[in-house]
Amino acid sequence: MTTTRRHLLAEHTELTPLITTTNVADPQAAYGALRERWGEVAPVQLEPGINAWLVLGHHELCQVVRNEQLFSRDPNNWGLFRDGRVPPDSGLGPMMFPRDNAYFADGDKHRRLRGPLDEGLAGLDEHRMSRFIRRTCVDLVNGFAGQGEADLVADYAAVVPMLTVAGLFGLPTAQGHQLRAALIALFSSAEDSAPAAQELERILTGVMRARRQTPADDLTTAFLNHPSLRDDFEIQQSMVLMISAGYETTTSWIAQTLRLMLADPRFAGRLRGGRLGLDDALDEVLWRDPPMANMPARYALVDCELGGLPIRRGDALILGLAAANADPRVHTDDPWLEIGNRSHLAWSAGPHSCPAQRAGRMITRIAVDTALHRLHDVTLSIPADAVTLLPSPWTRCPASLPVTFTKPGGSSR
Repeated sequence: MTTTRRHLLAEHTELTPLITTTNVADPQAAYGALRERWGEVAPVQLEPGINAWLVLGHHELCQVVRNEQLFSRDPNNWGLFRDGRVPPDSGLGPMMFPRDNAYFADGDKHRRLRGPLDEGLAGLDEHRMSRFIRRTCVDLVNGFAGQGEADLVADYAAVVPMLTVAGLFGLPTAQGHQLRAALIALFSSAEDSAPAAQELERILTGVMRARRQTPADDLTTAFLNHPSLRDDFEIQQSMVLMISAGYETTTSWIAQTLRLMLADPRFAGRLRGGRLGLDDALDEVLWRDPPMANMPARYALVDCELGGLPIRRGDALILGLAAANADPRVHTDDPWLEIGNRSHLAWSAGPHSCPAQRAGRMITRIAVDTALHRLHDVTLSIPADAVTLLPSPWTRCPASLPVTFTKPGGSSR
């Protein structure tokens, strides 16, 4: 083993930036180039001077997420962070710096902090939630139906999950929109990420204060009263986790599913009696464009080997969920053979797998179904390959989906 390979992350300063796997038209081509050069684990650049491993292989990713003894979720085990080499104002901070919530904890602490999330989700009245989501979707569609055109991201896909999640925590609509602006900046991992995280926390501190004075039937009150959360900071950070994860992933899932059903002939035909339907589209997005394309992070607790490459204690590993889903060892190139297959890693795996899969699917399914049934003759107003993406190394959410449709009682614009 050469010195270069032993010190790969430290010695390579011009590695492929991680964002080149997300902010591109063909992410699998980008993952494929990394796979061809490095194998199933590849060194990448998170930001200048900050490198990490990107886990591309399905088997290798499962090894990482199912082994807390070797790979920790706690960023205090990240060598570059621990040594002060990641600037405190880094855009990576909101996604990779330590927080007192379940996302950044291992073992007993993780189970303690995850308990309120699991119980809160299990205790949701799904019939009530379904009615709220559908009413929200109908109100939003009615708000722009008379215009004959809309942006199904800004006017719809980005609004439905935020209003839903905000409603679950007892936040009014106006604060839901404030949360959305903060979360867009947070997930960009750009210069405004840290101020956005502070704004998010300020809003949540306000609703916590209000619910202490006037309890309600919402998740904020449930978190305030949960014995597993020991102080206000843990409560606030648990809310941050649930709201940010629920918003970003669901927005992306809705937007990508709408894009697929409007642009792909296999699904667009469904609106005119085609073979493939909404649930097929939902599952295909989870396979090919999952809500989190790259998920941060795990940190090696010991020197070890993964995918034939040496991992050093303190190295950061990014989970390439989209890459692992397309691993040629476990996935075919024939989309017709994958219909009904839900063995993807879109929700990760192991003890940190997403707890909100059922709720996320409910929100997404209702949102897409409502838009497609209430907007008549809806079509993309730009070529599908002209759809741009919000800049982020973690997600591939369309920035805009401009559409035209027939106005009620009239013609399309």
